[in-house]
Amino acid sequence: MHVFVLSGSSRTGSVNARLAALVAGLVVRTGATAEPALLGDFPMPLYDGDVEADEGVPAGALALRERIEAAQAVVIASPEYNASVPGPVKNAVDWVSRVRPQPFKDKQVLLVSASPSMVGGNRGLWALRVPLEHLGARVYPDMFSLAAAHQEFTEDGALADRGLGERLASTVDAFLDLAEADTRYLCLQRRWYEFLGDRTDAPVTARAQD
Repeated sequence: MHVFVLSGSSRTGSVNARLAALVAGLVVRTGATAEPALLGDFPMPLYDGDVEADEGVPAGALALRERIEAAQAVVIASPEYNASVPGPVKNAVDWVSRVRPQPFKDKQVLLVSASPSMVGGNRGLWALRVPLEHLGARVYPDMFSLAAAHQEFTEDGALADRGLGERLASTVDAFLDLAEADTRYLCLQRRWYEFLGDRTDAPVTARAQD
């Protein structure tokens, strides 16, 4: 298993970058490989249809798309801005979605967040689920949000609260078990239908994920 672990923040001292690094270590502990990265490693302008038409998809978005495509699973550690998904994270999703085939379709994704607030950035994760699931990503039901994150990390990068550390580890383990099963066992593949009235033998509904 190869897992791409992306921090949605590149700020110096970012708690989400620290959380992403911790998750990458937990991934490696299971025997999988982890490729950590910062969103700032993939520079791209604000999405603009005219820019896309004149210049194409920017190199940063193409590089990010390649990393996502190459992984069997993706973990995104995203901050929360004003109770929603940060603009740079949404912008990256929008640019990457313009490449065909776009890489989020059927990709197993785990969302985590960290924030000094008492909700831990959880509202931003709920907002981030919407575009990812629209693009066909299989976003893991359980999400991990670390509240009061500015005081939760130890000097060696672990979580000070043992119970929270164990919950994060169990969440990562369960997510990777599902991602591995989805990779190995083709019988788990399912078609996605937009309307409840669609028949199981009906053609797959045309969506952005296609």
